[in-house]
Amino acid sequence: MSRRQLRERVFMMLFRVEFYENEDIPEQLSAFMEDSEPIEEEDAKFIEDRFLSIKELIPTIDEAINASVTRWKTTRMSKVDLTIIRLAFYEMKYDDSIPNAVAINEAVELAKKFGSDESPAFINGVLAKFNDEK
Repeated sequence: MSRRQLRERVFMMLFRVEFYENEDIPEQLSAFMEDSEPIEEEDAKFIEDRFLSIKELIPTIDEAINASVTRWKTTRMSKVDLTIIRLAFYEMKYDDSIPNAVAINEAVELAKKFGSDESPAFINGVLAKFNDEK
């Protein structure tokens, strides 16, 4: 599976955090893996590990987002946009193998696919605030 496909699957799983209680997450992860097209074991492990890592850091990530944006706190953002920003922020700050420009570009691509017409520009603007920090 390509990095883009893996990222998209992580996004889809991460999106579920907004709608399910913490104790339901293991069941949701299992259902997600079963409902997806066949996924190789290595890819499934990557998706699960990345998802769980980001999920644990959501309070920290949201705090950083809220500290850097004005008028658009995480509580006011669309669930899709917020999920994409969280994923990209994680890649920019916690994954040294992904250059910031790639994380931002991939976030914009996710926004084009899953977000509103305004999502790509909004997400690009929010993530640009973190581009020079690493």
